[in-house]
Amino acid sequence: MGQSVFKTKNNRQPVNFDGRKYVRYFWIGFISFLTIVVFLFLLASWGALGEMPTFEQLENPKNDLAAQIISSDGEQLGTIFKPNENRTPITYNELPSHLIEALIATEDVRFYKHSGVDARGTLRAFTSFGRRGGASTITQQLARLLFIGLRSKNWDKYTQKIREWVIAARLERQYTKNEIIVMYLNKYDFTRQAIGIGSASRIYFNKKPKDLNIQEAAVLIGMLKSSTIYNPKTRLKNAVDRRNTVISQMAKYGYLTVQEKDSLQKTPLILNYRSEGYSEGSATYFRRQVKKWVEEWIRSNPKGKNKEDQLEYHDIYGDGLKIHVTIDSRMQKYAEEAVTEHMSNLQKEFDKQEQNNSTSPFRGISDQQIDNIVKKAIRTSSRRKKMLDLGKSEQEIQDSFDKKVEMKVFSWNGVRDTVMTPRDSILYYKKFLHTGLMSMNPQTGEVKAWVGGVNHKYFKYDHVNQGTRQVGSTFKPFVYATAIDQLKYSPCYKIPRAKVTIPVGKHGVSGKDWTPTNTDGNYIGSVSLKDALAESVNTVSARLIDRIGPEPVINLAKKLGIRSDIDTVASISLGTENLKLSEMVGAYSTFANEGIYIKPFMISHITDKNGILLYDNFPERRDVISKESAYVTLNLMEGVTQTGSGKRLRTEASNQYLYKKVVTGHPYVFTNPIAGKTGTTQNQSDGWFMGIVPNLCTGVWVGADNRATHFKSTAYGAGSTMALPIWALYMKKCYGDDNLNISKSEFKKPENLSIELDCELYEKRNKVDDELGF
Repeated sequence: MGQSVFKTKNNRQPVNFDGRKYVRYFWIGFISFLTIVVFLFLLASWGALGEMPTFEQLENPKNDLAAQIISSDGEQLGTIFKPNENRTPITYNELPSHLIEALIATEDVRFYKHSGVDARGTLRAFTSFGRRGGASTITQQLARLLFIGLRSKNWDKYTQKIREWVIAARLERQYTKNEIIVMYLNKYDFTRQAIGIGSASRIYFNKKPKDLNIQEAAVLIGMLKSSTIYNPKTRLKNAVDRRNTVISQMAKYGYLTVQEKDSLQKTPLILNYRSEGYSEGSATYFRRQVKKWVEEWIRSNPKGKNKEDQLEYHDIYGDGLKIHVTIDSRMQKYAEEAVTEHMSNLQKEFDKQEQNNSTSPFRGISDQQIDNIVKKAIRTSSRRKKMLDLGKSEQEIQDSFDKKVEMKVFSWNGVRDTVMTPRDSILYYKKFLHTGLMSMNPQTGEVKAWVGGVNHKYFKYDHVNQGTRQVGSTFKPFVYATAIDQLKYSPCYKIPRAKVTIPVGKHGVSGKDWTPTNTDGNYIGSVSLKDALAESVNTVSARLIDRIGPEPVINLAKKLGIRSDIDTVASISLGTENLKLSEMVGAYSTFANEGIYIKPFMISHITDKNGILLYDNFPERRDVISKESAYVTLNLMEGVTQTGSGKRLRTEASNQYLYKKVVTGHPYVFTNPIAGKTGTTQNQSDGWFMGIVPNLCTGVWVGADNRATHFKSTAYGAGSTMALPIWALYMKKCYGDDNLNISKSEFKKPENLSIELDCELYEKRNKVDDELGF
């Protein structure tokens, strides 16, 4: 038994075959193989084949979560993240069912049946040498993303699969199937700063994951095979083909009908791509201010101590902080649109006028001064800094600025490829006009819109809060408000237009006597305070400062939130000081808030990733002037938009040709109460407009980087031409959105107002015509 006898071909010699011996060899080999496999798995679990995650790491896999900047109306304005870690976490309930179905049908159809390793898929892959697909389950892919890496090298690439199996089995014991799906989709890099499905759906389609349709979900699931090869932004055809494959898989496994599959595969792929780099997207300048503020808050507010009794701090890049800001995304959009519409048009006119300027883009300065401007720009340039870091000599650096190179430069018609020397590029960028806009709610202190410049990628300087510029006549309301608050002057109170001289030694005047002049050259008769502010009569402001002195005006300005230095000199009555736009908006808002100053703020509250409150803002506020003085000052400024330099908000332009060329959107024809003030500085270097309605105060500044770059005449360089149109365009857009509830009402009038506002009654009561003895 068990023995067989075989004969040779010619039957000469028998051959004995013992089958039991081969059965024994088989079992020895099989048991040896199993032993080796088990031993390899044990080695892997012990970490001998490569580092393995600890229990704590499996319990809490490390994922850097970007901080989210969330607007007051619930929209995400942007994120703060480490390079390649722009991750916005989502939960399972935020995923649409068709996205999960697409994932299962394409990546792991037996996902809910296996325990991390698909034995059937592994056997298929092994017997077909991978020709019929791989065997990596979703759990294995998660294991690779979390703990192994996408590209193992050397010995690791041979042991990677074993380690994946071990980690996958551990993950399946630690987490539910739904949790594994969420972890995988939150971890995957969809490229272009889109880490995780939350960021990817927002960047590629400008949607939340739950709002993705089937086709869009299929595109993103298709990218799991390769986010570069099947990227819809850079390889559209590949992305469409892969999307259609995913849709076919969904139909194959019963998630779609054949008719649905055919229909979906024929639809075009429509992207709504929005890059989330720090210089792209909405509120770029504002987001940089938020990042700076939060970093300072983190340094001042440790979250506790570690086991070694050392202070620990929140991580702005990795803790998934949710920063709730005061900006309204709609108002921010309208502000940015208004800036783009007007500034592109204004720049076109400026460039046209510069064609006959031999010292362009500067006016009124010498060649030596121009050379000094360029040298200063070279000294502070990033190009010079990089070359110094590379060990280049100063001479090599200077020489490089005169060699032509290929570069991309900003233009209002889009980024332009050109060839020029770095020195010429400095002059090219000096010609651009810049702007700043800030809008806030006077009653709450909430900043609602913030535009720091025309393009953050090419112009980093924030003209809202970073720099100071000469404010011109926008400072005059502080002078008038001081006179009203101290002397109870009525807007009808009349003052001579005649020249006034303040001698050396009085009110900080030095060098020689100070005799200001009026822009229109009119010094005849008297004028009411309301008309004087509307017409921006310099001699009236000088007479007021002579009467009350600069110190009370400065004290009021400081109470109104002005932190920049103000010289104690009479000339401040004409706006010679350099102040921040953010300071001016906060100060003007006080008048609309019945004399109560509220410090403007950007951040309402901060929570951690789980929604636990970490910071809650309590606005700084203080009483500054009486309700009566605040209201009368508003009444004065209403005159600016009724009969003065701001009347262009309400009427047809007196110079139709100029407005047709330069001012976008005119006529504006506002009919509601508006308090405002224009400002134009010497040589038309700075143009301002401050505009107030009952629940919104907005300031706009326009000018060039260097004050020697400016329009030739006030017809184009005045605040009413440079800055006012941005305010008007912005407000028209805000008023067009009924959901914003921007007020068109009268300003709130205090009870028992003692200062007379009706000039006819005022003159009857006082029986005077002029205050010639002022």
